[in-house]
Amino acid sequence: MTNWHPQIPDGQGPLYIRLADRIGEDIATGTLAAGSKLPPQRDLAYDLGVTVGTIGRAYAVIRQRGLVSGEVGRGTFVLGSAPGSHLEEDPKPDLDREMRNPNGNGGASAPSWLQGAMSVPKDTAFAGTRISVPAPEAIRFDSTSAPEIGQAEAICRLTAEITRDAAYDIASYTRTVPDSWREAGRIWLSRSGWAPPEGSIVPTTGAQAAIMAIIAATTAPGDQVAFEELTYSSIARGAALSGRRPVPVARDEEGPLPEDLARVCAQKHPKLLFVMPTMHNPTVHLMSARRREEIVAIARQYNLWIIEDEVYGSLRDTDIAPIAALAPERTFHVGSLSKSVTAGVRGGWVSSPLSHAQRIYTAHKMLTGGISFLLAELSARLVLSGAASEFRTKILAEVTARQTLVREHLGTYEMETAPEAPFLWLKLPDPWLSGTFKAAAAAENVLIDDEDEFKAGRSGKVHHRVRIGVTNPMTREETANGLKVLQDLLEDNCVCYDSFE
Repeated sequence: MTNWHPQIPDGQGPLYIRLADRIGEDIATGTLAAGSKLPPQRDLAYDLGVTVGTIGRAYAVIRQRGLVSGEVGRGTFVLGSAPGSHLEEDPKPDLDREMRNPNGNGGASAPSWLQGAMSVPKDTAFAGTRISVPAPEAIRFDSTSAPEIGQAEAICRLTAEITRDAAYDIASYTRTVPDSWREAGRIWLSRSGWAPPEGSIVPTTGAQAAIMAIIAATTAPGDQVAFEELTYSSIARGAALSGRRPVPVARDEEGPLPEDLARVCAQKHPKLLFVMPTMHNPTVHLMSARRREEIVAIARQYNLWIIEDEVYGSLRDTDIAPIAALAPERTFHVGSLSKSVTAGVRGGWVSSPLSHAQRIYTAHKMLTGGISFLLAELSARLVLSGAASEFRTKILAEVTARQTLVREHLGTYEMETAPEAPFLWLKLPDPWLSGTFKAAAAAENVLIDDEDEFKAGRSGKVHHRVRIGVTNPMTREETANGLKVLQDLLEDNCVCYDSFE
């Protein structure tokens, strides 16, 4: 435990933001070394004469900035920001806590991975906050973008055609939506016997921009937005940043629990529900037809809008009808090219209820500045030429091959995965904790996501899991090397943190 106590700087802005900025400065200057444990929230609140809520919000901000990590109820620790890129002289961290060694050597020294994780990395300073820069050689299992399988040749050819055919459109702002863009979206989003209705398609700059536009168009600041307790938390954080209030809903292996969703609707009155029914991130789960019908019934009862995120769903074939087919009057069906064709093109579409298509278009334009003609035209031509479908087939084959590597290296451990899934949800064996395993992997230049990255809000529930994406590495060999590192960590009889708070 460190004896550090900050002074909250005077100035404008919320107290918790000023406190978060001060903590960031102390980390950047080395006053708080990597590996240092921050004081418990109640203790720091007492020392500074502020509420526990203020400390909690400040700690949440610095966690989102990538400065600290920890698990609810166990403690908050300063992270290194650039795995594998340490200063020449590594200061020894102040870890005033007991450590245990399964081999019984007294815990005299931490293993090499822990020493590396606690050393002070090189940073880039910006406006008082550190910007994390991963080492160039790091294996990125913290992303699930489509793997490289030769997309560049088709993209180069189509881009050349666009620059030849539409020089004026590229030079100007996009003020209209060609029918071809809508047709491409209708084709790409169609699935399981369902096709978006005419007039419902809104082209967007990727799925996240689409979802934020939907939130802006259907809710107002202060409104509640319902999320599964485990979810793609960037959307929940984006909603909070825009003044909406995320509210978690309990889930099981099929998705939101109907009884808890009904309770939340009755007590909290959310305006919107965000779900990923066909391939849930991070659990890979598939929502059954019956559960979709139950969700729709509750949504109708409480006048709830639904965002159906099918970004990963494009990789999974299923006969189950999408929610948009069951409730077209209240469902926004979102898809993109990022996981199954190419992430860099930023192509996405929304099938909106007809009543809100123009609102979504306007909200998207206001939030993003407007869609890029070049990228939207390229996305449309990829779909209409058949190239996107061909790439999806090749990418599915590549994903399946990489999942074979997963089984070879991690097959003895409990996990949620599927042959067509670009990630897996790994259950960690004792004594590993999610945050410490992430730190251990980072010290070996392998970047993964701990479970905190997928929590919609503060939660005392601990899953002891990490998400490992396998599609971002350039080659299968690099994927195998990263999986071997994780395998060795799991099998190593190493020193691990016993407990935090």
